[in-house]
Formats: sequence, structure tokens, C-alpha cells
Amino acid sequence: MRQLLPIGIQDFPKIREGGFVYVDKTARIHEWLTGSGQSFFLSRPRRFGKSLLCSTLEAVFEGRRELFGEIARRPALAINSLDWEWKKHPVIRIDLGAGNYLNGIVELHANLNRDLELCAQKYGVPFTGETISDKFARLIHALHGHCGQRVAVIIDEYDKPLLDTMTADSLLHKTMREELKGFYGILKPSDKYLRFLFLTGVTKFSKVSVFSDLNHLDDLTLDPCYADICGITQEELERDFAPAIDNILDETGRDREEYMENLRQYYDGYRFTKKPLKVYNSFGLLSHFKKGGEFDPYWYETGTPTFLVKLIAEQKINITNLSNMQIGHEEFRKYDVENMKAEPVLYQSGYLTITDYNADRNRYTLDFPNIEVRSSFTVSLLKQYLQVPEDKSRALFFNLPDALEDGEIEKAIEAMRQYMAGVPYDIIKETENYYQTVVFLMFKQFGLNCRAEVRIADGRIDTIVETKNFVYCFEFKLDKTADEALAQIDTKEYLLPWAGSGKKLFKVGVNFDGEKRNIGEWKYVATG
Repeated sequence: MRQLLPIGIQDFPKIREGGFVYVDKTARIHEWLTGSGQSFFLSRPRRFGKSLLCSTLEAVFEGRRELFGEIARRPALAINSLDWEWKKHPVIRIDLGAGNYLNGIVELHANLNRDLELCAQKYGVPFTGETISDKFARLIHALHGHCGQRVAVIIDEYDKPLLDTMTADSLLHKTMREELKGFYGILKPSDKYLRFLFLTGVTKFSKVSVFSDLNHLDDLTLDPCYADICGITQEELERDFAPAIDNILDETGRDREEYMENLRQYYDGYRFTKKPLKVYNSFGLLSHFKKGGEFDPYWYETGTPTFLVKLIAEQKINITNLSNMQIGHEEFRKYDVENMKAEPVLYQSGYLTITDYNADRNRYTLDFPNIEVRSSFTVSLLKQYLQVPEDKSRALFFNLPDALEDGEIEKAIEAMRQYMAGVPYDIIKETENYYQTVVFLMFKQFGLNCRAEVRIADGRIDTIVETKNFVYCFEFKLDKTADEALAQIDTKEYLLPWAGSGKKLFKVGVNFDGEKRNIGEWKYVATG
């Protein structure tokens, strides 16, 4: 039986009435709504189900209990049997996710005005006011008076206007910030009319008044209780998508255990709190099922992280340290638009995720969540840093990973040489670290087990690459000799930790020719 998969559908009533698969999070929603709080914020990456969560909350506060019972051959949801008031509250739903705010402040005004006016028409109340902020305040008051119930306000992708303009137009960005500051500032004095307030976004900008004026806003982002409020857990995958998995296995003849492991490595791995619970990206997972089990970067291709790549370049972040990055708890709160830091934004945007938490030091370890993100983001970095023509990239793609997997070091070096020959002359930096970074990115984009600047007892290895049968120890020099590089590997005994691994070991000394801006002399010694 083929399941109806709600790919790109963010409307809760449409999913329930249409008989689409819905991963039931309503028990968690019930815990959240029956607690002591009233005003909440949640940050999650794009395409992670925030909009569907907003739509579900809208249905809850509208008292549409019929959507939560048995409907369209789908079972009842958890909240239907729990103690909930099911009162009909007026709901103001604002979605800023669809606009292109580089079009100017008129785009922001148009989107806000549209959502507010539609709400006023829905409930039959006047829509008046001089400014957009004034209209917002008057609408909240009018709904409360007309319906006799306090209002639920749900704002999705509150930060989209800021993200769109952050690196593109500083003047427009400042204008957007000031406009949103006034608009969100309406919420605090309207508190007595509000039953519920919920905002979602990718980042938390500290200088927007929604976070300075609304000091009672409860941030759920790092709360372990809501680690799985967005995304799909392993248990949910195997329970709710069993027919989709069985269809793919039947049609492709794949081994179940191997397929499930590939699924996990490619789309799982997102961890948002101290709690060691990981989730799959729902958009990538559903797209994979729809495409008959093809492993492609569906989530990544829905948006290019241009501003993140530029931020990394501007802040001169060491790209080779994006894996196993250490970050303190306080650094997650550094979303100052005047002094934006790349590390917390990479986490909130979904390109890095929590892989470990040290409670004694209150420190997190960040890394790429899975193969999809690691490979795709590395390609974006390569394009930014190297600007290599497509034909040169294609040659590397077809030759380098296979050569390393097969132990053909000559073929691997030749592929790297061809790739670097395509790098524009004027962007190459004549430093040893630059060339080391280039090589690291070449390896990393293929999902190879690659580490740079590996610390051991007697030194630091430039790059280690491990495959199923081989270990490659690379030492790089600039305008020196390959023999000097090999001598350093031997003197420092870099490969000693792998001596008993049972794998064939390669010592690879590479000298970069500064004049030719490419790999010059290189030598290797194989042992084991």
C-alpha cells in the first residue's frame, strides 16, 4: 500500500482531511500548552516542520476537535483523548516565510497587512489604524471584544526579513529591523488580551524588541522536553512510514538493514538539545520516499546558504575545524545583528548540530549532522573559495573517491592536480594553510572519513583520510620538498596510532609549487 506523503504541505487541516501521513506530536503539544507559560519562541532550521506546527496550534486554539479524531482513514491524535479545554479562541496567524524582502520595506508591509486583514475579515471585525503596528494592536483588541475570548497570536518565520537583507543591503536591513521592532513591540502591552503567543524562526536576534521587550518569552529551542517537537525520530520513522520503507525495499531489492543504515547516515543526526535524541529532517525523508529511494540532498537544495558562506569567509573561520567544534552555552545566545557570529548561526540553520554535551563544562560539540549536509555544504564552500569550472569539478567527482577507496594514490593525486588547475589565478592565497584547506574540502565533499590538524602525542598531522582498507597520512609543504614532508611523518611517527589497524598505511608527502599554484613534487611510501 502506498502512503500519501505530505511533501511541501504545511496546512494541518489539509493533511488530516486528505488522509496524508501525520506524525503525531500532539501529546507533546498538550504538555507544552497546559504548563505555566503563555508566550513561547522556538528556533529550528528551515523545512523542519515549524509551519506545520503553527498550523496545528492554530487548529487547537480554534477548537477544531474534529480534525484530531478519526478522520479520512487516519487514527485519532493523542490530544483528542487528553484533558484540553477545546474553547474557540480567535487566532491571528502571521507567516513571513514567503516574501522576498530584498524588494524593500513595501514587501514587509504588504505581507503583514495581508495576514492581518484576512484575519479581520475571517472574524468580521473592523480593520483600522494608521500604521501597521497600530493595525496589529487594534486587531488584537477588537478580536478580544468581539469573540469574548483572549487571542492566540502565532508568528511563523519572524526573522525572514532580517535574514534576507542581513548581508545584502545593510541600510534596508536596518530599516527592516526598526519596523519589526515596532511591530513586535505591540505584543507586550497587549498581554492582557492574549491567551497564547508563539513565534518561530531560524535565529534569535537579540536587538529586535521581541526579545528585549518580551522578557517573559519562554525559549523552547534548547529545552530537552521539546527535542523532538520538530523532525522525525527513529521510532516514528519505523512506526509511521513502514509502508513507504517496505515499498522501496520491494521495488529495489535492497537489504533492509543496510538500507536503514544508509537512511540514518544520510538524513538523520539532528540533535537540538542536551538530551541525546536525534531526529531526521522530515522534508529530506519524505522527498526520498517520493523519489523511490534515491539518496539526494533534497533539504539542502531547497535553499543556498549564501549568507552563511559569506559570514564564514568574512570572519576567517578555519573551515577544517567545522567538525568537532566546541561552543559554550552562552554562545548560543549571541545573535547580535551588529556582530553576528557564524558558529551559533550554523547550528540554528541546521548545517551543524549538537553531537555531544559536557555537563561539567556546560559545553557543546558541534559537527555536520549527516552525509547530505556535510557533502553539500562542503561543495558550497568549495565554490565560494575556489570558483572551479564545472568540468574540472566533474573530473574530481568521478576520480578522487574511487581512487582513495581502491588504494590508487597516483590516480587520486592526478585528480587533485586537474581540479586545482581550474582554480582562478587571482583567488589563490600563497600560504600552506590555504592549500591544506583546499585539499580538506576536496576530501570532505565526498563524505570521506577525513580529519585535518589531527593532534597526536608528538605533533599535529595535516590530514588523515581513512577508508575501509586504507589510511592516508598527508603532510603538506609549500615551496619545499616532498622528502621533507615524508621525513616529518617518520620523525613524528604520525601513523603509529594506526599501526595495528590491519589497514594498509600510506605516508604521502606533498609539496605545493607556489609559482605554478598547484601540486608540485609528491611522494608516498606504503606500509602494512
